[in-house]
Amino acid sequence: MNIDMEMQAVMDNLPAWLEAISSEASHLGFEQKRIREIELALEEALVNVVSYAYDKPGGMVRISSFIDEAHALWCIQIEDEGKPFDIETTGEPDLDAPLEERQIGGLGVYLIRKLMDGVCYERKGTRNVLTLSVHLPDGRP
Repeated sequence: MNIDMEMQAVMDNLPAWLEAISSEASHLGFEQKRIREIELALEEALVNVVSYAYDKPGGMVRISSFIDEAHALWCIQIEDEGKPFDIETTGEPDLDAPLEERQIGGLGVYLIRKLMDGVCYERKGTRNVLTLSVHLPDGRP
């Protein structure tokens, strides 16, 4: 049961993407707490794409998933043709700084990194490809 869905990069499509991922995660045997973590990371990534990838409405986002059996991982890919944004070059936020001195933004990327077992960004031609991966329950493929 792999996911492969492409829809416009609009907030109205967020529930459909999250429901598809949640359903597959449940099917794969993830516990509810882990499913909520996966949903939160995916939501953060998708909100960033919807909010910042495209200068004008109409851009598309493809969500797909697959099992990496060699590493016992479930991988979720988010692809868009928006502006390049390498999540791997985003620095860690200073969580010890007083709230009024912290920079705006950056916490979503921080959350994604903390919640996922792996985060990988590639620019393939005109496409951003963000792969979020989590270890399969019990390490089984």
